[in-house]
Amino acid sequence: MAKKITSKSEDFSQWYQDVIREAKLADHSPVRGCMVIRPNGFALWENMKAALDQMFKDTGHENAYFPLFIPKSFLSKEAQHVEGFAKECAVVTHSRLKSADGGVEVDPESKLEEELIVRPTSETIIWDSYRNWIQSYRDLPILINQWANVVRWEMRTRLFLRTMEFLWQEGHTAHATKEEAVEETRRMLEVYRTFAEEYMAMPVTTGVKTESERFAGAVDTYCIETLLQDNKALQAGTSHFLGQNFARAFDVKFQSSEGQHEYVWATSWGVSTRLIGGLIMTHSDDQGLILPPKLAPDQVVIVPIWKSEEEKKNVLAYCDEIISELKELDVRVKLDDRENMSPGWKFNEHEAAGIPLRLTIGPRDLKNNNAELARRDTGDKDIVDREGLAEKVADLLDSIQDELFNTARDRIASNTHSADSYEEFREIIEEEGGFVYAHWDGTAETEEKIKDETKATIRCIPLDDGEEGKCMVTGKPSKQKVLFARAY
Repeated sequence: MAKKITSKSEDFSQWYQDVIREAKLADHSPVRGCMVIRPNGFALWENMKAALDQMFKDTGHENAYFPLFIPKSFLSKEAQHVEGFAKECAVVTHSRLKSADGGVEVDPESKLEEELIVRPTSETIIWDSYRNWIQSYRDLPILINQWANVVRWEMRTRLFLRTMEFLWQEGHTAHATKEEAVEETRRMLEVYRTFAEEYMAMPVTTGVKTESERFAGAVDTYCIETLLQDNKALQAGTSHFLGQNFARAFDVKFQSSEGQHEYVWATSWGVSTRLIGGLIMTHSDDQGLILPPKLAPDQVVIVPIWKSEEEKKNVLAYCDEIISELKELDVRVKLDDRENMSPGWKFNEHEAAGIPLRLTIGPRDLKNNNAELARRDTGDKDIVDREGLAEKVADLLDSIQDELFNTARDRIASNTHSADSYEEFREIIEEEGGFVYAHWDGTAETEEKIKDETKATIRCIPLDDGEEGKCMVTGKPSKQKVLFARAY
């Protein structure tokens, strides 16, 4: 039988690791801080990628690919950018090894003339290309997305949520005007919000980051933030308005329709395999993973049961008919006809893997022309008629998708608070956690004080204007309440 999953209430961190293990999503790698994404985890990422990729293409973007290695000098060209990533960069200094004492060592004669950085993000290498691609306003806009891996030398890592190497997409766009670039930044933020809520069933709050939390080299960073089951926040995606910073750094100009030479306006935006961590912590329970049907690699698993070869033949034929009907409705279905495992073992395995629905079919079901249907999210079981079964399954998958979102939305709402005094704020953060809306005077000094004293950070400044008030710490004027939480 499967190993016991630690209860969320007992040890949330260990519960998270146990769910990943039992769902066979990923393993720790021999390289510290890296992960091996197993087939179950990669299939989930592929479904996320497919949905997002179509959303990108529907908004006019094209995919391209840029080098993994970036000349060190490129990062030096944008001061804020290099400062933001300097402590996270992996650096390639030599090009080969040589044999030594039965092993290998770095060949000192292969030292590179210029070190190469393993990409932590691709703004610099991409804008070097854009300099060659852009001459006139007719070349704009450029709307490029890249699916890739990146490396950021993290010291404290956790599978999916924060790893040294991770998979992601990064969009990089170039525009003729500031207005177009800002519109693009907001458009992609909305794409991320739609994906998180409609596919992941994960409610998010949208907003803009404070200056201290901005992406290195950005003018403004927009984000989607969610609240997980342990009442900690997760930044689930970011969209950056880069202004003309990278265009100036790489001398990317275009000739306008009036004949003037102007610097290009830029954006970048991205989400990563961190979303899988957010998905786990949004929906799963003490029995294992719970997946929203839209992203589940297998939406339905059928477990046939038989005792004799004759029963096996008849039951499998019955299952095949149901599978054909489900596939006609584009339901992703899996038949588990393994003979070396008991039904109970299979049930536990599929439950841990988060498959939304399970159909159990045996000789009695053939006789009665029905099947047993079990929901992963609620654990409810029902005997359903064979007639119209496929349609019932498809409708139920839609209902589960909606109910997962509503459950998460209600949980977040019940753990979202408002504080008018610093004393009240600290009490909520210490005793309850969750999201807290409070007034802040807009200064980095006050932001840092709150972070040092409570471990809570400003997750975002909501896009909707709020009421003016007084900072809960200093009493100075505040334009609106901002969103605080302790976070991953």
